[in-house]
Amino acid sequence: MPKMIVSIDGVVIKEVQLTKDRTTLGRRPYNDIVIDNLAVSGEHAVMQMSGADVFLEDLNSTNGTYVNGKAIKKQQLQSGDTVEIGKYKIKFVHEGANDSHEKTMVINAGAVVAAAEPTVTMAVANAAIKVMSGTAAGREVPLVKVVTTIGKPGVAVAAITRRPHGFVVAMVEGVQKPTINGNPIGTDAVNLRHGDLLELAGTKMQFVQL
Repeated sequence: MPKMIVSIDGVVIKEVQLTKDRTTLGRRPYNDIVIDNLAVSGEHAVMQMSGADVFLEDLNSTNGTYVNGKAIKKQQLQSGDTVEIGKYKIKFVHEGANDSHEKTMVINAGAVVAAAEPTVTMAVANAAIKVMSGTAAGREVPLVKVVTTIGKPGVAVAAITRRPHGFVVAMVEGVQKPTINGNPIGTDAVNLRHGDLLELAGTKMQFVQL
């Protein structure tokens, strides 16, 4: 189970298991992880679980959120990553994660399709997402990366993850839930099957295995 180890000046002050789909961090007492320090905003950041993946999002904090020394807005965490907020360091530990395949993914504002590096070889049939509507109708996006994100940032974004047994999809962010064959999906990963119809941010797509 993933956990966050909070320390300051090398001294561990708390350890928090990530058991919920959404774990908040901030100075206010109602947060799941409370850090009572003026460098920390009242609602500073949130961690969202999507299957085995954990995404960290900065909630427009005053002093920012850093992962391994770099400022982030939203990023998938990997076991061993260090989150820095003010003088506090928070180590992300995910003992069950497959670190050799899961690579960091950053969702950039304005990106329609983004993918994590590197290409991996698994015993899974090749697959693609075929766009069925909109200006990109007819375009195929090969699913050759570990994680491919689709959608419109700020509206709806979903992540398709390549796993040893096949492909799964889960919602990453947005106010509109994606649908598979008309059924809405959330942050829990759902298995994809050949011919499944996805609708995301008003765009219809089809999952095809080649």
